[in-house]
Amino acid sequence: MSAPLVVSIPHRLGKEEAVRRLKTGLTRAATSVPVLKVDEERWDGDQMIFRVRALGQAASGRIDVGEAEVRVEVVLPWLLQRFAEMAQTAIRSRGQLLLTKKS
Repeated sequence: MSAPLVVSIPHRLGKEEAVRRLKTGLTRAATSVPVLKVDEERWDGDQMIFRVRALGQAASGRIDVGEAEVRVEVVLPWLLQRFAEMAQTAIRSRGQLLLTKKS
């Protein structure tokens, strides 16, 4: 098994607001990426366990929400590992958009 892809996204929202935004964020993100389908999304307090499918391949991971940082950890199947850098960039940019305070 490969090492997980880890992305840390700093924020200034506090844990409660970050969780609130993320609870709707994964499904919305998946609808904007046609090749991504959410198979499972399960929250336990400030941690979400998820399973997604892209290009016929399943990936699983978790999101841990802290007071000032969100940590996303995803285990990619070997066929999707070649897209790991692109996935890391997409996760970081979409996460930052979702966790940026609106003025």
